[in-house]
Amino acid sequence: MIIAGEASGDMHGASLIEEILKTDSSIKIYGIGGDKMIKAGLNEIFHIRELAFLGFTEIIKHIPYIRRVQKKLLSVIESENIKEIVLIDYPGFNLNLAKKVKKLGLKIVYYISPQVWAWGKGRVKKIQKLVDKMLVVFPFEKDFYSKENVDVEFVGHPLLERLNNYNFIPRDDFFAKYNLKSEKEILLLMPGSRVHEIEKLFPEMIKAAAELSQKFNLQIVIACSSNIDESIFINKAGGIDHVIIKEFTYELLKYSKFGIIKSGTSTLEAGLFQMPAVVVYSTSAVTYFIGKLLVNIKNIAMANLIAGETIYPELIQNDARSNRIVNESEKILGSPELLKTMKVKLAVIQSKLGETGASKKAAGFIIEGLNES
Repeated sequence: MIIAGEASGDMHGASLIEEILKTDSSIKIYGIGGDKMIKAGLNEIFHIRELAFLGFTEIIKHIPYIRRVQKKLLSVIESENIKEIVLIDYPGFNLNLAKKVKKLGLKIVYYISPQVWAWGKGRVKKIQKLVDKMLVVFPFEKDFYSKENVDVEFVGHPLLERLNNYNFIPRDDFFAKYNLKSEKEILLLMPGSRVHEIEKLFPEMIKAAAELSQKFNLQIVIACSSNIDESIFINKAGGIDHVIIKEFTYELLKYSKFGIIKSGTSTLEAGLFQMPAVVVYSTSAVTYFIGKLLVNIKNIAMANLIAGETIYPELIQNDARSNRIVNESEKILGSPELLKTMKVKLAVIQSKLGETGASKKAAGFIIEGLNES
């Protein structure tokens, strides 16, 4: 069984399923995933869109539903004689499920670690008790877990293999495909893959983009996650001219001049493409307050964390407003020197992510665990 809870988990889960089935096509895989995992061979129990909530208050509201989901998963584990469960990130849900699964005697593998190094020791203790094998994607995570006596392997980051194997549409063809103006560069908005995040952040992002696009002669493009209905952007754009593009995220990152990005995996992808940007994030007041008490790191953007410095400005909570986004973006867009410096600093990220082949390595450990079960 494989459990992913969001768009990035679906992407990495799909590559993992492909590698597992390449090695042994007789393995049956059940779980929670999105369109990519289902296409790769997942027998879907729930779709990730059915779990698209986040934050302390949001999760509390959905507790009865979460219990029903977990009950269904546990019944499938028993009815299909599942031997091993692979949890992909999504810690609030996955660690809670792991507690219940442990009692059934399954082997528990965690692929793409929750950010326990940010959230303090509580979750590490849970992982020590519950997880048989951690498969991590950042080198510093291996050191962290080794010190905590967790069985851990560094497999590299799956984004590298995706980039290596990706066939880009040439710029002119891409611009023609979406009727983009070839004489204007792209201002890219990446507002996330959850409806409640988009509702909170997008109105401020698009307002800032309108001002920046006029000042710097840019065209606004919105990267729309595959699980999001485009109408949400049309309804909240307030008549501001924009183009919505589903999928083709890598073309957008490669061909855009600047980005306004919701904190998450997208910041790492943008960093790998050396795309200058500002990062924004906002959540409910309660979630933010609790997070401030628990989180013990300086940055939240993954690109900044990996680089070890604040390359992308981070506009969090009350700072994620259109005027602040405009001010920070103008400083960078108005300075060829700052744009160049940001690109140079971002180049270090790729070298810190290890070699390609993460999915294949992870699949190897998972099959090994399955054979031992």
